[in-house]
Order: sequence, then C-alpha cells, then structure tokens
Amino acid sequence: MYLSRFLSIHALWVTVSSVMQPYPLVWGHYDVCKTQIYTEEGKVWDYMACQPESMDMTKYLKVKLDPPDITCGDPPETFCAMGNPYMCNNECDASTPELAHPPELMFDFEGRYPSTFWQSATWKEYPKPLQVNITLSWSKTIELTDNIVITFESGRPDQMILEKSLDYGRTWQPYQYYATDCLDAFHMDPKSVKDLSQHTVLEIICTEEYSTGYMTNSKIIHFEIKDRFAFFAGPRLRNMASLYGQLDTTKKLRDFFTITDLRIRLLRPATGEIFVDEQHLARYFYAISDVKVHGRCKCNLHATVCVYDNSKLTCECEHNTTGPDCGKCKKNYQGRPWSPGSYLPIPKGTANTCIPSISSIGTNVCDNELLHCQNGGTCHNNVRCLCPAAYTGILCEKLRCEEVGSCASDSGQGARPRGSPALLLLLLLLLLTALLGTASPLAF
Repeated sequence: MYLSRFLSIHALWVTVSSVMQPYPLVWGHYDVCKTQIYTEEGKVWDYMACQPESMDMTKYLKVKLDPPDITCGDPPETFCAMGNPYMCNNECDASTPELAHPPELMFDFEGRYPSTFWQSATWKEYPKPLQVNITLSWSKTIELTDNIVITFESGRPDQMILEKSLDYGRTWQPYQYYATDCLDAFHMDPKSVKDLSQHTVLEIICTEEYSTGYMTNSKIIHFEIKDRFAFFAGPRLRNMASLYGQLDTTKKLRDFFTITDLRIRLLRPATGEIFVDEQHLARYFYAISDVKVHGRCKCNLHATVCVYDNSKLTCECEHNTTGPDCGKCKKNYQGRPWSPGSYLPIPKGTANTCIPSISSIGTNVCDNELLHCQNGGTCHNNVRCLCPAAYTGILCEKLRCEEVGSCASDSGQGARPRGSPALLLLLLLLLLTALLGTASPLAF
C-alpha cells in the first residue's frame, strides 16, 4: 500500500514540476542570447533577448573640467580644514603628489586612509561666481541600473545641477536640481522622489535633501534611480517583470535611464550661512572624493558582452546584428527592418533576430544552425518553413493576424500558459493531502 502511495506521489510531483517549468524562481536575468534545443528537426538554436551585466561604469569614463584650470594647486594655495572652516593652514600644491588633488582622484579606490579627492581652487575671486562643470563621457550609450552617488569631501554645494546627454554631449537635459533654497535658486518648489508616482516618474525636480552645508554626515548626494524603479517593481524591486514591461513599451521611460554623458554643474559652494564671509574666502571651495555610476552597455537586448578595447566600449553583438549598440542588421541579414530585442514575454523575451535578405537566401531558407523556423514552425528540406496556422513570414516570425490588422488582446494567439506557481503549489498540497488521507485543514 505504501509503495503504491509513494509511486502516486512521485508521479504527481513530476506532473506538477513539468507544469511549473515556465515559472522560474528568478524572473528575467537575460544573460543568455541563445541556447540549443532539440526538436523533431534535430538540434536548433533558440534565441532570447539578452543584455550585459551591470557594472561600475566609472572605470571606463573620461573626465573633463570647465574651466580647465579650476583644480587647486597651480599656483599653490592654502585652504581651510574640512571639519574646521577657520583652521586655514592646509595646502594644495599640484607639483607635490602628497598635496595634489587632480580630477582622477574622484574615481580611484577609496579603501585607504586618508581619503583622496579632487579639489577646486578657493573662492578667492568673490563676488565672481565660483562655478565648475565636471563632464563624464563614455563614448557609448549606457543604461543606468543603480543610484548615482557623489561624495563630497567639502560641504555639499548650496546650488548644483546634474545633467545628462543622449547624444555624446551635443545637447543636455537636466536630471535633477539641488539647492539649500530651491525657490530662490531655481524658481522651483522643493520636492523629493517620494513625492513622485508612476505617472510623474519622469518629472525633473529640485530637492533640498542634499544641500546642508557643513553639517555632520552631510557628504553624499544621490540621484535616485532605484526609487524610480520601485514605482513599477515594488519597494524591494522584486517585481522586475513589471519594470521590464514598462521599459519595453514606454520609450520615454527607457530613455530617461539612458545616457552617453553626465555633467555635474557646481554653481555655488557650501557656505553654511546666508552671507559669505569675505574675510575667510579660503573656506569656500568644492572637493569630491568619490563618484559612483553603475550601469550596463546598451546593446538593444542583442548582446551579453561589452568589451573595452582601444579606450572604447563596444557590444559583442548576437542575433545577426552589428554596430556599437547592435543597432543595425549585418550585411545580407536585412530581410526585415532591424528591431531591438524585447523583454517580453517574461522570462526569455523576444530576440527579434535579423534574418537573411531575400537576395541572399537562395535555396537555403532554414537549417539547423542559424536559420531555424520560429514559433513552432518546421523546416522543410531547407527550402521553406511550414508555419502553424497562427503564424506567417519567412521564418514564421510574424503573427498572421498582424498582416490583416485583426490581432485582439484576447485572441489567444501566442499566449503563454496562464496560472501561477502559488496556485500550482496549492494544487499539489491538496492532492498530497488526499493521497495521504489527511483530514486536517491546510493553513496559509
């Protein structure tokens, strides 16, 4: 009796496990571009949307300062101590390594003591504004994946703007304004990211959260990427499927998190007071010890690898695409217009591979290596794909209803199995209870 019951339970587990296959524990890593599968036609490639991993992008940037001679130390000058603005016997000297503060120290390893930092000249030309533009350039399109964090060694600026460019510095748009008084500095009411919502997530705000002069523990400025992600993925970013769906279907949202360059515009140094102390101008300057920018190369979901060679980042493109961002089809693979990959459907997405041009196909329309029929189509003598009733196209890549414009959201064409892991587990527990003869109720 027990053997029979055990075999029944085992058979049930195998059945439920097979049903749960479309529901992975981790949704959508997109870390594989293709994998080989077995079909009636033999081994074929199954293509998926894919992207590089997120990484520290400060390793690959170039930094430029404007004005170019704004870094302290040439000529040498004294400045006031960070913790005591009236102890003004510290020295900055560009000709002495121990006393120099060049811009590359914003991006070096911060694990040793004392901390290293870039520092500007002091406000010795007051009342002329002390303003600095720090431009970070990648010569590559980058998708931000974490907060931008700027750590100041001086007090945080009274006024600052973080800007972005999507066209390699030709044009700029504000990302966020920072001020001790937003209304006075930028004629904007102060806000925080917590005041936003899904519908206003792209709003450019001015915040007073990060402009508190010389106060203790007031060194860090954030641009909150993750808080904006959370409007779609939940506070702990667990529902990434929802975020990916929004990025996939809303170009403005996708572009919001995409950059080629960042610019930090320092407009007024920390004063800690309403009036500038003209007798101690050496206490006013900018100093930045660390800048963190995490992101990934934008490869349009056509690559998992981004290489750094000859001071340039370039995607190693798959899916018969090419270009620094995999933004076009390779020669002889222009059988349909290029398209970015899609995060949907979760978890593998849609590769949107480039297919051979009609002129280059000849008699070899499909095979078992690169040109496999999609969406359940079968390859007939390497000459044509035999498509299921719902699909059409050279490689069965299109829904037939799209050609006549009659696709409906509830048509069921291309639909994936419905249900949820929780429901299936409940079914399993109920059946196990029946098999084991347990009469006690289940608690959830």
